[in-house]
Amino acid sequence: MIDKPTSIRKGEEISSAKISEFLQQQGISIDQPLEIEQFPSGYSNLTYFLKSGSHEWVLRRPPFGAKIKSAHDMGREFKVLSLLKPIYSKVPSPVVYCENLDVMGAPFYIMERVKGVILRNKAPEDFHKKTWNMLSRSVIDQLVELHSLDIHKSGLIELGKPEGYAKRQVDGWIERYFNAKTDEIGSMEEVAEYMKSNIPEDKEPAMIHNDFKYDNLVLSPDDPSEIRAILDWEMATVGDPMMDLATSLAYWSETEDHPALRPFNLTWVEGNLSREGVVNYYEEKSGKKISNLIFYYAYASFKLGVICQQIYARYKAGHTSDPRFAMLIEVVKACGENGLRAVQRNRISNLYS
Repeated sequence: MIDKPTSIRKGEEISSAKISEFLQQQGISIDQPLEIEQFPSGYSNLTYFLKSGSHEWVLRRPPFGAKIKSAHDMGREFKVLSLLKPIYSKVPSPVVYCENLDVMGAPFYIMERVKGVILRNKAPEDFHKKTWNMLSRSVIDQLVELHSLDIHKSGLIELGKPEGYAKRQVDGWIERYFNAKTDEIGSMEEVAEYMKSNIPEDKEPAMIHNDFKYDNLVLSPDDPSEIRAILDWEMATVGDPMMDLATSLAYWSETEDHPALRPFNLTWVEGNLSREGVVNYYEEKSGKKISNLIFYYAYASFKLGVICQQIYARYKAGHTSDPRFAMLIEVVKACGENGLRAVQRNRISNLYS
């Protein structure tokens, strides 16, 4: 069940010789020829497995052809890990950052490899209802812990500008959607109009991950409800923690949701908390009452749709040939539909009943 790399996808090769030379320049020992493979999942930054003898690392770089400046800042992601590691044990240790484009044509960073189980798009056969229930609660436990970190003493506050965060996010994601638009999707545009008229006041800021879901977690093979590490901090910042929770809810698919959403998170499998159950558990563990829930869920559904729309637009433009990206337009439609139904029905669960 340990997550394993595979061969590198065509067009996404990187130079073993250049990376070996870079590591040695940084004083990192290479006692055997460097082997490179690729972790095949994920839809954004590319993730590679590096091995030299008994040494193992993970390398992260932007996707080829990407021009979304803020979403692929490797230096910033490395800084996030560096600030978090002393106060939050669930992040991999950062090793080194490289901004020299001569090595692979893009900035990248290297971190420790944390071995464990990563849930992709197929439920393990030995996961039972109790396992899923415990895991879904563990996820929210970690989110609550993350949101409780002291952002001032740790220096995390320098990662973002909390004032006006909600409005900037709404305006920014709407702009990104129309910049990447390829198809007419009425539900996405209706949700965009709803958001502009319902932006809540700023909440007390917290450290937020912004992509907190099952396939960004490394789980213990011995106890799958135990989270060893949290990955993919590329969108992490300081801002409204309810927007972070809502992003998890947008990924948190239920049985009745469109099947296009299922590959992103196995939360539809029996035993998991429902979206409403997630909210209730978060309130219980954090001691915070969540207001404006429908706005937050509609916003997060729209945001997830925009992320997929941006990747789909790159695929349509020929910047990537990854066949998984062809179906992302269906995810955009499903996200828009979920957000709109939440607004129309004033609830976040059982949207198709």
